Amino acid sequence: MQLEAVKKLLIEKLAGLYEATEAESILLIVLEDIFGYTRKDLLLNKSLMLPEAQLERLNEIVTRLCSGEPVQYIVGHTSFMGLTFKVNAHVLIPRPETEELVDLIIQDLKQSALPEPKIMDIGTGSGCIPIAIKKHVDKARVYAMDISPEALEVAKHNATINRCSIHWMLADILEWDLVFAASMQFDVIVSNPPYITHTEQQEMHLNVLQYEPHLALFVEDQAPLLFYETIASFALTHLAKGGRLYFEVNRNFGQEVKELLQKKGFKDILLKQDLQGADRMVRASL
Repeated sequence: MQLEAVKKLLIEKLAGLYEATEAESILLIVLEDIFGYTRKDLLLNKSLMLPEAQLERLNEIVTRLCSGEPVQYIVGHTSFMGLTFKVNAHVLIPRPETEELVDLIIQDLKQSALPEPKIMDIGTGSGCIPIAIKKHVDKARVYAMDISPEALEVAKHNATINRCSIHWMLADILEWDLVFAASMQFDVIVSNPPYITHTEQQEMHLNVLQYEPHLALFVEDQAPLLFYETIASFALTHLAKGGRLYFEVNRNFGQEVKELLQKKGFKDILLKQDLQGADRMVRASL
């Protein structure tokens, strides 16, 4: 079967889940990663014939895609800040909005006078945030924690393949006062915590609901700011003087997070929008 026919068929099969442009992007990922065709091959040689064996494998993958399984889990990895990260059902797939948060932190660190900034990432998942920061700020001493041992295994693997030294911690941030010695101080505390309420589930894509870890996604409707409140309290004790706290936030609760931090005594609070114009990042100082 010619590539152009394969493309048309795949777009038709995925029409109920993805728009045509997204389905085409998924096809490019699959053909490049599984079968070794470069994007240039695929774009310039639409008459390319796929052998029967490859078509059988492609059909298996399409079946998984039609069930809603994210293509990143199928191929086993994704790109974040120009780096490759292993992903599986134990970790969230890194999003472009999180790249914007990491870029903000990196730029701030490069403008600071800190020779060896000490950084803590809370709820690290795949490790994309601490690893990307370490790759761009080599002198940083980077720590990362997660409640999931399976997620930490993925994060450790990603640190290895990206040649980064990170201090990993298996711990629950809701019990931070039992985990951290008072002397532990950080120049940067960052978190992309669970922030989607259960009410918002009906607005979410099938592939997120059915396949990505709910532990890392959802927070109870009655306490949507639970992790922001907890991490802000942690930061009051463990953020060094002049240090900065960074959050990725639910677009519906940006102002609430900002007000929470103001009430706790943080200053120079910035609520920043992502490239889509949604409230997405908060930065605050002590």
